[in-house]
Amino acid sequence: MSDTGSTEAPELWGGLECTVARLRNRWRDQLVETGHQRRPQDMDALAALGFRRLRYPVLWERVSPDDPDVADFRWHDPRLARLRELNLDPILGLIHHGSGPRYTSLLDPGFPELLARHAGRVAERYSWVRHFTPVNEPLTTARFSALYGYWYPHRRDLRSFMRAFINQCRGVVLAMKAIREVIPDARLIQTEDLGKTFSTPKLQYQADYENNRRWLAFDLLTGRVDREHPWFSHFLDNGIAESELVGFFEDPCPPDVLGINHYLTSERYLDHEHLPASRRRSGNGRHRYADVEAVRVDLPSGTTGPEARLRETWERYRLPLAVTEVHHGCSRDEQLRWLAEVWDAACKLRREGADVRAVTTWAAFGAKDWNSLLARKAGHYEPGLFDIRSPQPRITALGRAAAQIAQGETIDHPVLDTPGWWHRDDRFYRVARANPSEETGAVRKLLITGSNTMLGDALIRIARHRGLEFVALDHGAMDMADAATAAMTLRRHRPWAVVNAAGFSQISEAERQRSLCFRENATGPAALARACADAGLPLLTFSSDLVFDGALGRPYRESDPVNPSCTYGESKAEGERLVLTAHPGALIIRTGASFGPWDERNTVYRNLRAMADRKILQLSDTVRLSPAYLPDLTHAVLDLLIDGEHGVWHVTNRGETSWYGLIRKAAERARLQPLLLSPELPPRTASSTALTSERGLIMPTLESGLGRFIREVGRRLRTVEPHTEHHVFATT
Repeated sequence: MSDTGSTEAPELWGGLECTVARLRNRWRDQLVETGHQRRPQDMDALAALGFRRLRYPVLWERVSPDDPDVADFRWHDPRLARLRELNLDPILGLIHHGSGPRYTSLLDPGFPELLARHAGRVAERYSWVRHFTPVNEPLTTARFSALYGYWYPHRRDLRSFMRAFINQCRGVVLAMKAIREVIPDARLIQTEDLGKTFSTPKLQYQADYENNRRWLAFDLLTGRVDREHPWFSHFLDNGIAESELVGFFEDPCPPDVLGINHYLTSERYLDHEHLPASRRRSGNGRHRYADVEAVRVDLPSGTTGPEARLRETWERYRLPLAVTEVHHGCSRDEQLRWLAEVWDAACKLRREGADVRAVTTWAAFGAKDWNSLLARKAGHYEPGLFDIRSPQPRITALGRAAAQIAQGETIDHPVLDTPGWWHRDDRFYRVARANPSEETGAVRKLLITGSNTMLGDALIRIARHRGLEFVALDHGAMDMADAATAAMTLRRHRPWAVVNAAGFSQISEAERQRSLCFRENATGPAALARACADAGLPLLTFSSDLVFDGALGRPYRESDPVNPSCTYGESKAEGERLVLTAHPGALIIRTGASFGPWDERNTVYRNLRAMADRKILQLSDTVRLSPAYLPDLTHAVLDLLIDGEHGVWHVTNRGETSWYGLIRKAAERARLQPLLLSPELPPRTASSTALTSERGLIMPTLESGLGRFIREVGRRLRTVEPHTEHHVFATT
């Protein structure tokens, strides 16, 4: 490290997940799937965050998809013009995990020259641009496309891998030459994932092999792959001509900035001794082993993580660095913790003298299906700086944190008081040695009321899973309807937010216990809301789909007027009114009937248990509703709370059904006898309290939630002895 460190922070850059990946004869386009394709206003939203530069795609597959002699820039022109007007400097990417248009591929000998033609056209059209990434992650793309077979051309052999890699790197060299013929001072921002591999001693040879391989993109472009390089002979043995390799070290194309795309799962551990049953087994022809996330193995402190990877890259090359992708597909608190950790690492190394130029918040508008490397089109969405599941992209806590960084401020959110899951002791695949916990100082906590309810129990479980410190109180510990008690409780525990899961939930008893129902669902939450407002605290509380009478004929939106037809619904509607009057910044979640894997009191589990016991059920098929799977619900509402949302939100799993339809589908998934279930006769009057949202559909589908529920409880349902059938007429 240099002794002349900089006290100035790195720049903050932004980027959009823009992969166009070919899977056999179809393409996945993340700009289309995340909606950026149809939102020119995204440019203004990104500029408002304060980025200095933006990684932005002018991808070959989108400009010349069918004919290398035809280039269509009509979509790109207004967007790049707007970036120029906004003074947001683009770093143009030309291919991003792609194999090129349909007339070429990573194995095509003409690939480099064809890419260079595209690069030259881009430079001529946008000659004011100075920063380029012709090929994103050439080594990683070659591995996933030609060694592991995930993407086109779906090969799984070393010769194909090496040809795909060399073609991409040659493409970088020729592309930059073509660009510099037009823009002599154009700068190469070369990106790559440099995740390190660790192993048991027996597999150290394999770890060494992979750790030499991870540097290949930077080594090749900087002219380091000479005849003494450990991979020089590997290339020759697998069909790469010596003249091709000599061309790289005799005429290198060193990047102006080395871009490191680092993810939590980039670092791997090879273990032949302890093979977790849930993990994929690998092998190299000599040994079988598990290839697992290194962060889930008890390794010495400081060997994994962004600081370690930045440090070793600086020490190896002494070239300017940038973190060019920071994204974590997880809950909002974990996303914030990851961004904060990477930013802090970059700042620390810069102070120590490393030339770390920038950190890039990646996937500004999220990403689709990266949990399967795009192989499954399941619609799995990971939000980024914005959440696109609203009518217009909604800024998240991550986006607000990015704006704070861009303005020179320190990220400050209570969830940062506790470490990310990758630092917590429950992350390990097997029991780790005892380590003294790091001193974290005072930790700000959530206050969860109604800990003895089904919803409260779910919130406690999910908060604990997410590393959110909390204080949980049942009704006996705090009577929220007593204003003085509520205020005193807040002063005692000093939470950063309050989540109210308490309330009267026995719908059939509400008429008989009307006074108690209103006290627990309306006047109590209102008193708590006043106490939170006086203390300046966010409040999250819950309401019900039964604030509607079911006569509208379509799913209800947040702006539809309430019109309850039962005492329970009246109490919830009055609670909403009183809470928002007392605390206009409160977040009120309307949801439907909930079910979860932990509490067997929920209606779905009770009906399935009855069927498992060979009881015959009749359920309504004329009353429509939108159920909520509790793990999904609690994750979603905690994200909204962390994002600083307020007002009324409808939050249920996407889709609607009847009780008969829901239980029948659940029974089929649980392999229970469907003949035990029939529609209720005579049928009730048709109605629907199903919910939809005009603010954002942020939950998975009901089908997805139901599938995960059955995976959790199915074994319990099938461990009963059959006995005589008898009738049970359900009241739901």
